[in-house]
Amino acid sequence: MTEEERLARLRLARTSGLGEATARALIAREGSAQAALEMLPRTRRGRTFVVPPVGAVQAEVAALARLGARLVVLGDPDYPPALAALSDAPLALAVAGDVAALSARAVAIVGARNASAAGRRIAADLAHGLVEAGVVVVSGLARGIDAAAHEAALASGGLTVAAIATGLDCPYPPEHAGLQDRIAASGAVVTEAPPGTAPHRTLFPRRNRIIAGLSLGVVVVEAAERSGSLITARLAVEEGREVFAVPGSPLEPRAKGPNGLIRQGAHLVETVEDVLAALPAVPLSAPGLMPLRLQENRSAPAATAALPAAAPRTDEVGVALSALNALLSPTPVTVDELVRRCPCSPAAVAAALLELDLEGRIERLPGNRVALCTR
Repeated sequence: MTEEERLARLRLARTSGLGEATARALIAREGSAQAALEMLPRTRRGRTFVVPPVGAVQAEVAALARLGARLVVLGDPDYPPALAALSDAPLALAVAGDVAALSARAVAIVGARNASAAGRRIAADLAHGLVEAGVVVVSGLARGIDAAAHEAALASGGLTVAAIATGLDCPYPPEHAGLQDRIAASGAVVTEAPPGTAPHRTLFPRRNRIIAGLSLGVVVVEAAERSGSLITARLAVEEGREVFAVPGSPLEPRAKGPNGLIRQGAHLVETVEDVLAALPAVPLSAPGLMPLRLQENRSAPAATAALPAAAPRTDEVGVALSALNALLSPTPVTVDELVRRCPCSPAAVAAALLELDLEGRIERLPGNRVALCTR
């Protein structure tokens, strides 16, 4: 990939009003991010896209270099394949540390920030067991369970990856700045946010999809009924990853989240062997740029969903648009379901969805789902 194309992908990633799944579809349709940028202003209609100038993204890359970090874009050889399997995988990542750690066999450990002493001990024991088995521990650098998992992985001499919601130069929480540096020294710290991005509540759910996307499975140790850890677990389910939960007393509010996950079918975890036994034997991979559609069996390897080489005819796209107008509603539905029900080729459905997306008539959701916009 040329440096111009890499910068074009970063410009798409920083284009306001443009989501990752839409940008990815544009790249696939136009053949490159450079071509997608050239046609983007002509397809605004119901949406406004603000594309940053080349100088702005060049300055971002220079800022990363000053931090001792680097840019990795979707399509680079060292972009983590498990993360690339997400339909809304980040177009660009800022990475401090060993980029190869992002592509290793990994499991996420997440949980409550106000974790109990017992919860921290369980997270530490699980992290220790995972690194002993050669598995990378992924978490979000937060207080409580996240920090316990990172610290235990480091103390055990293993690799750990921190997915953060802020810029690399804005550690959060601030007291974890030293922990972030230690993780980067042996493993990796990754974010899709540019340098200078301060913490904001809207950024953490997006960070959670990276935690889930980098991992073969997500272990929830402690979590309230409404928490970011459960968002991570839900995203893991939607992307075909395994979900594990450590049970707790029904009298403990922090056990309500994991206990609820177990009722919904998550793997019950008492020891690290419970996690290792349920992990897929084959790592997820994502050849090319198109998203993968994971099979309903979550432990099965993903199958490629690349579009046919031939572009669909204009009249076929029109037929697909008419069919989609009848099939779509505010209730989310998978793209696979639309392809099955639409009397057109998958390429025509994809092209029609992209047109609806660019007009602001649909929104793309995790799990390769779409829904009519109600805004």
